[in-house]
Amino acid sequence: MYGLDVYLTQALNGIAGKHGLLDVLMAGISAWGVPILVLAVAAQWWWKPDRLHHRHVLVATGLSFMLGLTLNQLILLFVHRMRPYDAGITHLIISRSADPSFPSDHATATVAIAAAFLIKGMRRIGLLFGAAALWVMASRVYIGTHYVSDVIGGAGTGIAAACLVAALYREGTRIDRLITGVM
Repeated sequence: MYGLDVYLTQALNGIAGKHGLLDVLMAGISAWGVPILVLAVAAQWWWKPDRLHHRHVLVATGLSFMLGLTLNQLILLFVHRMRPYDAGITHLIISRSADPSFPSDHATATVAIAAAFLIKGMRRIGLLFGAAALWVMASRVYIGTHYVSDVIGGAGTGIAAACLVAALYREGTRIDRLITGVM
């Protein structure tokens, strides 16, 4: 499997540094993808149709995002995977990162957002966020900072977090009514 991981990683990263506009686009997606998606979620707080249900989904999304990143920190206690550029696998086109490679926080964050919307039955917006998550994940490999398996692992953490939140944070409970009734 490692050979396939390296092959796919190099295939996506192999064009980095050769196409200036594409490099700028992918570096921009990598740097700004997560903040833009978070803002896109937060901006929906004042959504008018079915406000309480929509707010419930937004809170579940935020919880999934935070839980996914927390799970990543727990994984990092046991897994210390070297970045692919440190292993000579990829050509890095951004600044180095100090933390281990697996799992990708960017993938976890963006997939947790998409998965939360999908699990809560908001298919159209969930698919839009899912498409954005795929771009962010591809950008992380393209710029040379992650292996393909790092972003797949991050996506798995994001999905697991969204599933756990869906199981534990129920719509219509006292705490849900308190949170969704704000403003």
